[in-house]
Amino acid sequence: MTRLISIHDAILARLERADWLLPTLARFLFAAILAGYYWAAGLTKLGDGVSGLFRPSPGAYTQIFPRAMEAAGHDIGELSFLHWAVVTAGTWAEFALPALIVLGLLTRLAALGMIGLVVLQSLTDLYGHGAIAEPATVGAWFDTAPGGVILDQRALWVFVLLVLVVRGAGPVSLDRLMSAGARPLS
Repeated sequence: MTRLISIHDAILARLERADWLLPTLARFLFAAILAGYYWAAGLTKLGDGVSGLFRPSPGAYTQIFPRAMEAAGHDIGELSFLHWAVVTAGTWAEFALPALIVLGLLTRLAALGMIGLVVLQSLTDLYGHGAIAEPATVGAWFDTAPGGVILDQRALWVFVLLVLVVRGAGPVSLDRLMSAGARPLS
């Protein structure tokens, strides 16, 4: 039994020293699961042509400000500059923040921004789109159904992002490449 415990401890000691493992897996999982989701969501918000980067589609306003759009009769012209700024910044964030995380560039800051985006997205879904009235969609922690979109799934998304905030991008990243290039040679 002592031999088995020694083997167990030796294996786990190697895992504890594997500083590269968690951030690398977190970035891989983010790229595999969430980057495409956010890029696709960003594409639905772009307006027509190149100017669409600065003139989001009406659907973008409906997704981000559903109640304001309804109150304005779905007329973008009735909304304020602040509405435009939030929709435009949110659309750009859906492209830029995932790209930064996948590249491993400014990863901690980008992951923090993504956590904010997930929180705002969740609040918009709950209160703006009325998901708060749909218990199956909201989900509940410590129940037997792990499929609630908002509390269950998004808590896991935030956890993956928190790993990146705490541990950084890992060794296969532009962050590591840049920090290695910034160090003077000994």
